[in-house]
Amino acid sequence: QCLVIPIRPCNYVSLYLPKLAENYTEDTWLKLRDAVSAIQNSTSIKYNLEELYQAVENLCSYKVSPTLYKQLRQVCEDHVQAQIKQFREYPLFCNSLDNLSFLKRMNRCWQDHCRQTIMIRSIFLFLDRTYVLQNSLLPSIWDTGLELFRTHIVSDTAVQKRTVDGILEQIELERNGETVDRSLIRSLLGMLSDLQVYKESFEERFLIETNRLYAAEGQRLTQERDVPEYLHHVAHRLEEENDRIMSYLDQSTQKPLINCVEKQLLGEHITAMLQKGLRTLLDENRVTELGLLYQLFSKVKGGLPTLLQFWRDYIKSFGGEIVCTPEKDKDMVQDLLDFKDKMDNVAQMCFTRSEGFINAMKEAFETFINKRPNKPAELIAKYVDSKLRAGNKEATEEELERILDKIMIIFRFIHGKDVFEAFYKKDLAKRLLVGKSASVDAEKSMLSKLKHECGAAFTSKLEGMFKDMELSKDIMIQFKQYIQNQSGPSNIELTVNILTMGYWPSYIPMEVHLPPEMVKLQEVFKLFYLGKHSGRKLQWQPTLGHAVLKAEFKEGKKELQVSLFQTLVLLMFNEGEEFSMDDIRAATGIEEEELRRTLQSLACGKARVLNKNPRGKDVEDGDRFNFNNDFKHKLFRIKINQIQMKETPGDLKKRIESLIDRDYMERDKETPNQYHYVA
Repeated sequence: QCLVIPIRPCNYVSLYLPKLAENYTEDTWLKLRDAVSAIQNSTSIKYNLEELYQAVENLCSYKVSPTLYKQLRQVCEDHVQAQIKQFREYPLFCNSLDNLSFLKRMNRCWQDHCRQTIMIRSIFLFLDRTYVLQNSLLPSIWDTGLELFRTHIVSDTAVQKRTVDGILEQIELERNGETVDRSLIRSLLGMLSDLQVYKESFEERFLIETNRLYAAEGQRLTQERDVPEYLHHVAHRLEEENDRIMSYLDQSTQKPLINCVEKQLLGEHITAMLQKGLRTLLDENRVTELGLLYQLFSKVKGGLPTLLQFWRDYIKSFGGEIVCTPEKDKDMVQDLLDFKDKMDNVAQMCFTRSEGFINAMKEAFETFINKRPNKPAELIAKYVDSKLRAGNKEATEEELERILDKIMIIFRFIHGKDVFEAFYKKDLAKRLLVGKSASVDAEKSMLSKLKHECGAAFTSKLEGMFKDMELSKDIMIQFKQYIQNQSGPSNIELTVNILTMGYWPSYIPMEVHLPPEMVKLQEVFKLFYLGKHSGRKLQWQPTLGHAVLKAEFKEGKKELQVSLFQTLVLLMFNEGEEFSMDDIRAATGIEEEELRRTLQSLACGKARVLNKNPRGKDVEDGDRFNFNNDFKHKLFRIKINQIQMKETPGDLKKRIESLIDRDYMERDKETPNQYHYVA
């Protein structure tokens, strides 16, 4: 091979080099086009990929990048345009299997297109990273592939409708409980998302269909199912939709989808659901469903405020039934404590200790508990008395403390706290004077709680009662020493409690006829006490007295723990065998109604140490009484309870007048029968 070098070599080169470059470029492009065609048709590529990559780099170096880009785009576009034909072959109206077949073909076409585009891009990578990158207006090879598929396949009205219809059909089948190919749906929705047509082509229609489905389902199921079952259904539906979001829906769909489900299944039925089922859930203490109800209602607008109102109304209604039903008075306080525990548990376990719900509960309790003035206060005082009285075996000291704490919570809701104080003082006096307080520590603990709640002024008189009892113990120690130094000691042991009149409840003075031995002992004590405290005045209160009598029956000796009135009656039978009611009244001086109750306790109660003739539960004027020598009892010391006098409207009126005098209450200026608590 010889080269002929002309005289003017530059002109020779300029004539032949462009022709050589053009031939090289054409040949190389044909080789590349064949490779692209092979990729598109899924056939073997004749050339080494590295060789093809190098060919692209060489072409770019020959400054033919613009032409190469255009030619590549045209080849790809021609191929994509040809793909549309396979989708137009499907008939307009198809069954589910045909629709599924269509979706699978669309997915296969899309997957092939993506795979082909990736491979083509790997061959033309140099072009993509130089020429295309340097021209910001040109889409990359990958973006070109997406654009072509979007323009010629997915943007075709019929093809797009058939694709979206098919996807929606598959989702509806899944919502109805059928198994579908989730990977197929995920791939097709991913295609729509990659092609940037997801929102307008699919999501808008999907949300419309979802809204329609759940609107109809909500209307139907709220009628057919009870509330617990419906709540679990809603939770299950939300779980399913969230699973769809995780599995194949675009994340951008999550918020509008969940909002749609919550609105149609919950938001549209808030009031109806609460009216239908909240009372049952609360009555039956369905904490799981109540927690679910709160959780679901927290998701929808107006859910929790409406639930809170129904919760408040329920407490007022249920509590009002407890307080305003006289037949339930016996169990009122325990029912209130149980109800408060139950509602506390619901607020804590189901309503996440929401401050709003807790405050609503407090407001509701305060409202219903004061619907019936005075009675709750009275019964709470009596309930405390039953717990603090000796013989209460129900609770340990720790349990008793917890009960008192719970009582104080109920006590806080009461407006007429001075009514409570009046009854509490009366019962406390009885516990202290009869020595029937279960625990001094428990008594002082309760006093401390009342002081903390109501202030020192509220408890000052109650504290004074305790001081009187402590001082009385000291006085009795001194009196026993005094009596031992006196000549002729009595065979009666006397214990006296010195009570400051202002601290203790007011007692109606009653003059009774005491045996001479008792009168003598009273005078001895009076001489002793006034000798130490000149200027003071002693007023004996026989209504508060009690005694232990020794009695002898056929069965043997017994000790009877009785009131002073019972004592005076029983002592008469040392002097005679049988007495009429008039005989006993004349001998003892006991007021008639008090005497009837006293005789009733001795002759008609559980421990009948007297016989009544004629027999009967009530004591009548002509009845006669004799000592029951045949009386039997398993215990040696027997307590004979006095029949308690039921407080009448007249008694209550006296107490109200007393409260008005002390400026604790005032009459309503317009309605005299109404009273107001003075704070």
